[in-house]
Amino acid sequence: MQSQTIDPAKTELNHHHAAEASVGHHEEHPDHRLFGLIVFLIAEGMIFMGLFGAYLAFRATLPAWPPEGTPELELLLPGVNTVNLIASSFVMHNADTAIKKNDARGARIWLAITAAMGAVFLVGQVYEYTHLEFGLTTNLFASAFYVLTGFHGLHVTIGVLAILAVLWRSRVKGHYSSEKHFGIEAAEIYWHFVDVIWIILFGLLYLL
Repeated sequence: MQSQTIDPAKTELNHHHAAEASVGHHEEHPDHRLFGLIVFLIAEGMIFMGLFGAYLAFRATLPAWPPEGTPELELLLPGVNTVNLIASSFVMHNADTAIKKNDARGARIWLAITAAMGAVFLVGQVYEYTHLEFGLTTNLFASAFYVLTGFHGLHVTIGVLAILAVLWRSRVKGHYSSEKHFGIEAAEIYWHFVDVIWIILFGLLYLL
C-alpha cells in the first residue's frame, strides 16, 4: 500500500481560494438594513395609530371631552417645542446632505445641533409636566395625555441617543463617507418619523 502525502502548499492555496469565494459570496448578499428599519417604523407607527384611535374613540363616545374640571392645556410651550422639533428635521437632513458630499466635519456639526434640539424638546416636555394642573390618574383625558406624550418622549430620547451614537462613530476618519453612510441615513429617517408622529399628536391633544 502506498502512503499519500499532503502538499502543504496546495492545501494553503485551496484554503485561500475557498476564503476568496466565501468573501465574494458574502459581498453578493443584498443590504436589507434599510428595509428592516422601515418595517420597524411601520410597526411603531401601528402602535401609535392604535393609541391615536383609542384617544379618538374616547373623544367621540364621552359626553364631554376633556372631562369637566380638566384645566386647559397651554399652547405656548408645546407650540415652541413643535417648531423646534420640525426645524430639527431640516437640520438633521443637512447632516445627511453633508456626508453625501464627503463633508464629515459638517455632518458632525449638524448632528450635534440636532441632538441639542432634541434635548431641548425633552427639557421643554419635562417642564410642561411639572407645571400641569392634573396628574396621570386625574381622569381619562389626563391618562391619555401622559401615555401619548410620554411614549413619544421615549422615542425622542431613543432618537437623541441614536444621533449621539452616530456622532461618536463619525469621529473615526472614513467611518462615514458619500458611499458609506447608512448610520446617518437611518438616524435621519427615524428622526423624521418622530417628527411626523409629534405633529399628529400635537394636533390631537392641543388643537382638536
